Amino acid sequence: MNISNIAKEVFAIESQEIANLAQHLSQDFEWAVEDILKSKGKLIVSGMGKSGIIGKKIAATMASTGTPSFFLHPGEAYHGDLGMIEKGDIVLLISNSGETDEVLKLIPFLKVQGNVIIAMSGNPHSTLAKNSTYHLNISVSQEACPLQLAPTSSTTATLVMGDALAVALMRLRDFQEQDFAQFHPGGSLGRRLLTKVGDVMQKEALPLVLGRDNIKKIIQVVSSSKMGLAIVMEASDRILGVITDGDIRRAMERSEEQFFGLIASELMSTNPKIIDVDAKLMEAQTMMSEHKVNSLLVKRGEKLVGIVQIYDLGI
Repeated sequence: MNISNIAKEVFAIESQEIANLAQHLSQDFEWAVEDILKSKGKLIVSGMGKSGIIGKKIAATMASTGTPSFFLHPGEAYHGDLGMIEKGDIVLLISNSGETDEVLKLIPFLKVQGNVIIAMSGNPHSTLAKNSTYHLNISVSQEACPLQLAPTSSTTATLVMGDALAVALMRLRDFQEQDFAQFHPGGSLGRRLLTKVGDVMQKEALPLVLGRDNIKKIIQVVSSSKMGLAIVMEASDRILGVITDGDIRRAMERSEEQFFGLIASELMSTNPKIIDVDAKLMEAQTMMSEHKVNSLLVKRGEKLVGIVQIYDLGI
């Protein structure tokens, strides 16, 4: 028995079932999205077993993409947690069979309270489907499980339907990277979009030289700073240019005999890349990428206040 072939068979079965979902899509999907979009309440997701596990992921995706959402265990809901559901909330109930007892027990309360109920099930004729405001059909013809017992294709279909809801809502809300970052301040994207250059720049013991400084002084400053560059300044604190360790190597190869007679103003690049101290890290990343540099000088107004390098961005 070839193990790789087993994996490939699972991939083929589940990918085909996902493709088949498009045939089950109805007007209910659009209406459900529109109701969630205009709702002033939350989207509460509930399901048992494997459906509950997938429901937790759907709720997490919704919450991180602009739709206030959380997962509510149906058993806990039936024993007191129904108070978490307010009148303006929309409830997404997930059950592949559409006959899960713990899920069905929630319906009378939701109907009395007037909540919109979105059902996800694989049976459009189930009790859940018949008692919901909208039904999203997640039926599959075949599980990847060889016994046709373990939820495999069906849980994948449920997850994909949830992703379709989330992405539709994102697009209709024009949800952007900046919005995503607000819900992910601890992630790398959030850090780059919300953190300022001034928060991460190196501002102590900057590698400064004067235009008249000789090569020995320049090499000493570049080496001791461990930043790979020296900033050439005028006595008046005006930036004249930048000398990188690459500039030094190229000068040595180009004019070996005169090398030790060079001064900073003869070595420097006169167009250093500069960014404002209040710019976001994403802007710094974009600038570094466009200009193919690893370091930017940081200014506040006309004053040099630091250096930000690519490893400071956390990418």
